[in-house]
Amino acid sequence: MLHFNEIKDCLKKNDISWKENESMVHHTTFRIGGPAAIFLEPWSEQQISEILRILDEKECAPVIIGRGSNLLVNDHGIDGAVLCLGEAFSEVSISEKYAQEGKVVVFAQSGASLTKLCRFCLEQELTGLEFAYGIPGTIGGAVAMNAGAYGGEMKDVVVGVEHLTMGGVKQELSAAQADFSYRHSYYSDHACCITGAYFALEKGDKQAIRRLMDDYMQRRQFKQPLEFPSAGSTFKRPEGNYASALIDQCGLKGRSVGGAQVSEKHAGFVINTGSATAKDVLDLVDVIKKTVKEKTGYALECEIKLI
Repeated sequence: MLHFNEIKDCLKKNDISWKENESMVHHTTFRIGGPAAIFLEPWSEQQISEILRILDEKECAPVIIGRGSNLLVNDHGIDGAVLCLGEAFSEVSISEKYAQEGKVVVFAQSGASLTKLCRFCLEQELTGLEFAYGIPGTIGGAVAMNAGAYGGEMKDVVVGVEHLTMGGVKQELSAAQADFSYRHSYYSDHACCITGAYFALEKGDKQAIRRLMDDYMQRRQFKQPLEFPSAGSTFKRPEGNYASALIDQCGLKGRSVGGAQVSEKHAGFVINTGSATAKDVLDLVDVIKKTVKEKTGYALECEIKLI
């Protein structure tokens, strides 16, 4: 049993503020989810470390989120603590660490959005991260899942990652130690709190960088249902095919369960049409997986993290 009063007393003694029963609807791009018993938004690495230490001592493993862009939270909420690393922990700067000949290294705190990082790189005339422009996540989540698009992935540019253990101890991994692969990293298998990442980029032409960023953003706006709440691509890409093509092939575009729907614009997205619950989404995902398996033989795997 979690001792919330003890946790709150410890947080108060350390001058750490929190919110109680905070609706996760406001903290996920799906706009779905019940309340979190304790919701924390730290603004410094020291504060994050202290929070992790307190929660570890009280045996309360936190749910760590950024913008909640790849999450589906249970309708009943989270009977525990949520640690949200967002705008309050989102500095981006040029770094001297991991220096390489012909490269410029940028450090970004884990709460920085990918869009913020890409715009910083544009102003510094640095190329290599254009593919990430418009991906609706933060650095922490993008590194943890090795996010990618349009032929680029985090592993192509990340050279180092800083994190805190669940006990609040600071550690650092090189790119090789981060064990990147398709939608996977060291953090897929180890409970840690990513606090920042280093990116090695090349100098480029500012106008060319801007054109490429604009091109990728226009493609997203044209192909993806950005006008509806969603968690992005619902399924991982199966070997030898594409989830969206398989779903479309099975005639599932527009299929609905409650307020959840397979987007008619892009079959790879399950969207919230306005009143979807987590149960609606899960039931629809089940329909999709069963139908695709029966008709094509492919076993789809969810990319969305279920909490």
